[in-house]
Amino acid sequence: MQQEQIIQPNFETLELTVNAHVAEVFLNRGDKANSMNTTMWRELQACFEWLDSEPTVRAVILAAHGKHFCAGIDLKMLMEVQGQSKDPARRAEYFRRNVLAMQDNLSAMEKCRKPVLAAIHNTCIGGAMDMVTCADMRYASDDAWFSIREIDIGMTADVGTLQRLPKIVPYGVACELAYTGRNMTASEAQQVGLVNKVFADREALLSGVREIAAMIASKAPLAVRGSKEMLQYSRDHSVQEGLNYIATWNAGMLSAQDLEEGLAAQMEKRAANYDD
Repeated sequence: MQQEQIIQPNFETLELTVNAHVAEVFLNRGDKANSMNTTMWRELQACFEWLDSEPTVRAVILAAHGKHFCAGIDLKMLMEVQGQSKDPARRAEYFRRNVLAMQDNLSAMEKCRKPVLAAIHNTCIGGAMDMVTCADMRYASDDAWFSIREIDIGMTADVGTLQRLPKIVPYGVACELAYTGRNMTASEAQQVGLVNKVFADREALLSGVREIAAMIASKAPLAVRGSKEMLQYSRDHSVQEGLNYIATWNAGMLSAQDLEEGLAAQMEKRAANYDD
């Protein structure tokens, strides 16, 4: 039977491709240092909601075209978020609703059931930090650097970095970055656990991350999705709650079909072939 063709959405600020069960999402405003304008924020949510629902996608790579990975929120958008009302209360409500919407835009990446691997080169500051902390794993080129830059313009980061970063790196490190706005190099980011591995350059980075994504895509997709569900749940709940949840999950979603195929592949010393 001929495989049904995937109908992919088109985006203005993102480039999306799917090949061999791996999706690649490239930020595509290279001429603007991939700064995050209104369209990009909304398209990130739409893209990752589509990736979540597309059964042929088993792993996702988030990368960027151009010299910089991402220079954070577009300054023009930053001004628009404030609102124009003369009434302080209405301005405040407008601002709050915009921030909550932006949080949802990026949280779609975290909520995506497929593992997300961020491949970061050169600049990753401000809103880009909010974005990459939503990914499951982060990898960097040697020239990458990271900064919570909001403190330097007199504001508290409000789209996810301060909530997620302390779950990724030591608390004191997250505090130092948030309070100072200093730059963190790729090597330091690896030392504190912000990134899994550092590659020599952007080409090596993409090659290495694609290899890891392909390995993930070769595994039983339902088991991978279950693993992401459990890891995220355990991050925010007690050990006992996590143990109870996985027992319930596997009671209903442990696939006898996948288990049989996996065991057969091990015995026959071949690659397993799992359904989407």
